[in-house]
Amino acid sequence: MGCARQPYFQPDARVPDPAGLRPTGADSTWVTAGRHYQRGWLHNALLGKHYRQVWATPVALPVLSLRTAVPGTVLTPGKMGGGFQTTSLTLDAADGRSYVLRTLDKDPFKTLPKVMRKTFLLTLVRDQTSAGNPYAAFVVPPLAQAAGLLHTTPRPFYVAGTDSTLGPFSKRFQGKVTLLEEKQSGKENLTPAFGKATNIVGSEDMLEQRYADPTHQIDEVMFARARLFDIWLGDWDRHEGQWQWAVYEQNGRTRYQAVPKDRDQVFYRFNDGLLPWLASRRWAIRKFRTFKPRYEDIEGLVKNARFIDARALHEISRSQFQQQASLLQRQLTDSVIDAALLRFPAAVFAQEGARTRQALQARRAALTQAANTFYHLLARHVTIPGTDKAERFLVERLTDSTTRVSMYRITEKDDKYRADSLCYQRTFRTDETRRLTLHGLGGQDIFELSGDVRQGIRVDIYGGPKPDVVIDKSRVRGLGNKTFYYDTNRDNELIKGPSTRDKTTKGVKMHAYDREGS
Repeated sequence: MGCARQPYFQPDARVPDPAGLRPTGADSTWVTAGRHYQRGWLHNALLGKHYRQVWATPVALPVLSLRTAVPGTVLTPGKMGGGFQTTSLTLDAADGRSYVLRTLDKDPFKTLPKVMRKTFLLTLVRDQTSAGNPYAAFVVPPLAQAAGLLHTTPRPFYVAGTDSTLGPFSKRFQGKVTLLEEKQSGKENLTPAFGKATNIVGSEDMLEQRYADPTHQIDEVMFARARLFDIWLGDWDRHEGQWQWAVYEQNGRTRYQAVPKDRDQVFYRFNDGLLPWLASRRWAIRKFRTFKPRYEDIEGLVKNARFIDARALHEISRSQFQQQASLLQRQLTDSVIDAALLRFPAAVFAQEGARTRQALQARRAALTQAANTFYHLLARHVTIPGTDKAERFLVERLTDSTTRVSMYRITEKDDKYRADSLCYQRTFRTDETRRLTLHGLGGQDIFELSGDVRQGIRVDIYGGPKPDVVIDKSRVRGLGNKTFYYDTNRDNELIKGPSTRDKTTKGVKMHAYDREGS
């Protein structure tokens, strides 16, 4: 495979006009997204055919011009950014809005431990970039629009090999195929599509506010729809850094609605070679799921998003998931799919259009089953966090099969269960949920448990650093204790019941809760 540090990427994406064809636009040229991924049959058999043909297919793309890329405005270079694999640059417009220019091809050099960066493993990992369809992100906007989801609208551009308009960053982009899209961050980047939103923030800032004040809440129903949309597209890389959040203020409450970004792994094709097939087994790198007509492994597909899913979907019931799945089935019609796939370059559509259409239709038909599987994965162990303000948690063991959890803000009037102070409520089923974990976080919280049942869900209570009160009047007559209280053994009040187990200690480790994914 060659030395990992020798030139690997194509020197320039531009190629001669194929078969004498000319680009349709005066400012366009023929390019390949990555013809270096085109390999022989033995390489493909071992490492996967993937989308190598698509990467090597000549397509006509517009040449980037900072004066015309966004109609009616001139862009100027801003700051470099990007993750460990993608090169990106912020481009600023005169009206205060910002855009992001990033390369389609990736370089995972920085993702590997230093000891591996000068070995064949770097070339091996680079080669697997070909498992992604480089043009898939351009198909997503019409689908997201039909689904009623907020989204970006990326467009492809070729940066000329002699382009110097990007200033000191020009060399990083010269000769490359890039994606240009709106930067969805900050008040200045709000558009009419966001309605009455007052800001756009990242996941870390959103979660910080969510855990600071109970009046800040995530729009979990819309996030459930967005996550089912991800599953339908086979987009496995949806960790918390892949989301922005539109902020809406109404009646003294703040609501956060998800805005997905970075659709790099849509329509992913990985397990078509011996080594990738082995690597994607459930006991190996389970998250690398291949997009095909049948859902391959929902648990693996959602693995990368476990952190944000646990924090933004803990209130959604099974029926709500089914409602959102059915809604998507109605909205994502054949005509919507067909129109979206035409956003592939013509030559790519000829190769992948029919196969992608068939897979999307089959996955749409099975979306309610996929939603049910996703729900059951989330329902096994549900964590319900409070905030740094005072809250009252009410756990009612209603029957052997159901337990209801409610969380109320403690107001100055101190009415126990005022409807306008209700922050959370959900009924759990014993045959779906093994454990409920309640985190009081920073406030002086009250936890009350009631009900007399033969069997019930285990409830773990973590009070937090301030003095808390736990009153367990519940009784579970089956084997084992069903209420576990974790806190320091000072300044807290515990009224035990027959099912309570006191796990308080001198230490404060049990107060830890990962709020922002740090």
